Amino acid sequence: MNTEIELKLGLPATALRQAERLAWLRKLAADVAPPKRLISDYFDTRKLKLRERGVSLRIRRIGSKRLQTIKGGSRAGALGRFEREDEITSKRPRLKYAKDTPFEKLFAKKLKKKLRPVFRTDVRRRAMDIRLNGSRIELAFDRGAVIARQQSEPIHELELELKKGHAKDLAELARRLHRDVPITFEASTKADRGYALSKGARHDPAHAVPLLLKPEQLAGEGFAQIGLSCLQHLAANRNALIAGEPEGVHQMRVGLRRLRAAISLFRDMMDGHDVEEIKHELKWLTEELGPARDLDVLAKEAIAPLRKSNPDKPEIAILEKDVKQDRGEEFKRAGKAVSSPRFRELVLKAALWLIDGDWSRAGGRAAELRSGSISSVAADILERRSRKITKRAKRLDQLDARGRHKLRIAVKKLRYGCDFFQSLFDHPKAQRRYADALKELQGCLGKLNDIRVHAERARRLANPRTSEPACAQKAYAMGFLTGREQAAGRRLLSAASKAGRKLVHSRRFW
Repeated sequence: MNTEIELKLGLPATALRQAERLAWLRKLAADVAPPKRLISDYFDTRKLKLRERGVSLRIRRIGSKRLQTIKGGSRAGALGRFEREDEITSKRPRLKYAKDTPFEKLFAKKLKKKLRPVFRTDVRRRAMDIRLNGSRIELAFDRGAVIARQQSEPIHELELELKKGHAKDLAELARRLHRDVPITFEASTKADRGYALSKGARHDPAHAVPLLLKPEQLAGEGFAQIGLSCLQHLAANRNALIAGEPEGVHQMRVGLRRLRAAISLFRDMMDGHDVEEIKHELKWLTEELGPARDLDVLAKEAIAPLRKSNPDKPEIAILEKDVKQDRGEEFKRAGKAVSSPRFRELVLKAALWLIDGDWSRAGGRAAELRSGSISSVAADILERRSRKITKRAKRLDQLDARGRHKLRIAVKKLRYGCDFFQSLFDHPKAQRRYADALKELQGCLGKLNDIRVHAERARRLANPRTSEPACAQKAYAMGFLTGREQAAGRRLLSAASKAGRKLVHSRRFW
């Protein structure tokens, strides 16, 4: 078993041919292998148990040779992905090779009978052995198709895998390629695309998958692995958002918030101007996606139930129609943002920054933290964040709306931190209880924040900038909604205080 450091890049078919012929790239190649045909069958259960755990199992044929590969840790473009590869003679998976991997318990004997082929990839690969600054990088040019349910999708990819040396050289090679050909960060692996095709759900929203960190790995490497996993989660929902899927917007925002939270949690080990550049671009994307999600929640979770319980109030129907129209416009705005060159540049730049940003070379205290173990740094992060939240939670009933909003954000970041570091600590029951306490408190604070946002919208409608005839009716309906929410707010505040006390007395698991 080994840990791979790889980067997948997407590009048009013509650009793939262009990249293959780059003179400077061929000068860096110590060897250019003849093309190989790789036929890979991916196995899973009918209920896709492996997929749910972020694990893939494939048998690849290269000529007469068969290789079984078990991968896991994250789905795409990640640093520190776990992989085990073994040569086998069988057409069926040999589960004995899962021994001594992080997935040993998952591959129990009873799983063998449930495994079945789900999809296939048929790829023609040409590989170059690149030597750059003393590092050895395998650069693979892949063209072919993913096949499932008698359907297929084309594959045009570049895959960079660091065989020996430093991650910064892999990033440098990607930057050089970016100057000559239109590459993008590829958020979906061949396995992702195969599963989507097998379900007939090409534009299904993508969710975060469990992270597998090793306690002894360096904290800097751990941050890069976490960040790339968040970036993949974000970018993998682009097509769902463009297709108008509300859950696609939500999941892209979750991936975005997780990435921003990771940068905040690890901020003590960072320095350099490029940190602020990345944060600035992530804030831009947040502002582009936020209104679409906020209006979707307002329409579905607040106005629709209100209209259903008050059919005699036509003002609510007028407000609902107006909000749905605004939501449609904001979805178009969000789709335009993630279809833009700025978004594509942001995602690629963020990926290369995570692998080889200035933050990874900053000295002093930051360097000390990066070179420490991820387990010790994680425990310190969770402890410090937990202490601050505990202090605020003890006086939650004294906080104003702004104070509760800041506490909600702090709780959310701690929740993400607990999720990032889950694999480092062997206390599953304590982890679950602590996570439940955080979720309960965040839920109460989130609803209180929604009430505040809705009240602000009601005030804007009550003081319109235009003389729109229906404005008074919409203002009445919004006021009716916020009046009911304000009454519920008192109960929510009491529930939040109770949840805060529960969190204060929850056992720490780190």
